[in-house]
Amino acid sequence: MKLNRLLYLLFSASLIYFFAISSGGCAQIGMPTGGPRDSIPPVLVSASPKIHSTNVTGNKITLTFNEYIELKEVQTNVLISPFPKRQPQIDYKLRTVTVKLKDTLLPNTTYSINFGKAIVDNNEGNPMKDFTFVFSTGNNIDSLTLDGKVLVAETGKADSTLIALLYRNADDSSVQKRKPDYMARLAGDGSFSFINLPEGNFKIYALKDGDGGKTYNSKKELFAFADADIRVSATTTPVILYASALEKESRIAATTKPTPEKKLRFSLPVSYQSQDLLSPFEISFNKPLKKFDTAKLVLTDSNYKRIPATWSIDSNRTRLSLAVAWQQETHYRLVMDTTAVSDSSGNHLAKQDTIRFITRRQEDYGNVVLRFSNLDLGKHPLLQFVQGEEVKESFPVKTMEWSNKMLTPGEYEVRILFDANQNGKWDHGDYSKKLQPEKVTTLPQKLSIKANWDNERDIKL
Repeated sequence: MKLNRLLYLLFSASLIYFFAISSGGCAQIGMPTGGPRDSIPPVLVSASPKIHSTNVTGNKITLTFNEYIELKEVQTNVLISPFPKRQPQIDYKLRTVTVKLKDTLLPNTTYSINFGKAIVDNNEGNPMKDFTFVFSTGNNIDSLTLDGKVLVAETGKADSTLIALLYRNADDSSVQKRKPDYMARLAGDGSFSFINLPEGNFKIYALKDGDGGKTYNSKKELFAFADADIRVSATTTPVILYASALEKESRIAATTKPTPEKKLRFSLPVSYQSQDLLSPFEISFNKPLKKFDTAKLVLTDSNYKRIPATWSIDSNRTRLSLAVAWQQETHYRLVMDTTAVSDSSGNHLAKQDTIRFITRRQEDYGNVVLRFSNLDLGKHPLLQFVQGEEVKESFPVKTMEWSNKMLTPGEYEVRILFDANQNGKWDHGDYSKKLQPEKVTTLPQKLSIKANWDNERDIKL
């Protein structure tokens, strides 16, 4: 009885204490919370040899950090200059990174090892960004730099997947035969920087390295080159390179080959009933045409009065275009006879057809006025209105104020092509001919054209 009484008293006292501290707000019962998330990257505490050591002869480098570390994506992150002929061995264990260089070290040469984002802490994966270990086999550390930027010539934009290549004591064919002496990654804006360079003459290139070989060996690779050697010194100015490819990358998606149709059919654009005043009327066919008879393709107005028109066919012979001096807000009829077209098997259309459509009004278009400053008219600027990857419209610019009252509404990227040969289109470069690509500037803001609206903008280049 006494024992039960004692247990009862102890239990009651515990309840009283619990409710007392709960109601008083002096204490709370809950799960313990953790501290703030570790966001500090690893810190180097020692290196052998020391950073910026001179007269280095050994090929092994040991780096020790203040915490356990890991190495991530060494092949893509670590960049060694001069560029090694044989890939070094890079390992890690606990707090230590070890680099074993397999090439014979060059005399009187400054080496740099940029680890990019490869070194991360073992706990939270915080990267030690762009840590660079530098040493020299000579008496001095080379300290010259070469900065620059690479732009895609056709768009005037940056592509950070390219790499910058630097060759010393090289001829024009070196970039096609061997790996570079120095290599630099591009930042998001296309800029790059070579560091710890010696004074001297260099050839500089940029490359979208499709096969990882670090050499220019494909006409489909974006490639840029400087017109002359670059003299690296204390007064070297930044370099701008413009990249282009001799051939476009094919973008044909893998699809199941359709079963060939026996019948000859045609199709029209979705918006065919509202004909653009600025474009031809187009008819597409499911098979290439062998013959088409324009006398049996008759265009009339709503009163069946015949209208003169010019027909043309594309290179694949699957699309007919009808060019007319369209009148705005006018009804048209296109009468297609069954024997107007035929394919290689002699198939004709199944029946005669009449296509009815109406042209748009002038009010359906936008009026655009662009006022330029700092535009060199002597370089034959060509104004391009772009949607996606397609140049929808292009116009030569002859004066510092350009206007057009008939532009199709929509949002456009605006580019200025400096059309050196005045052929109305962009032309790529050719390294074998030492021909630079034509250059393009893309305006930073898109242009939104509204129908029946004055769209004006001041543009300073």
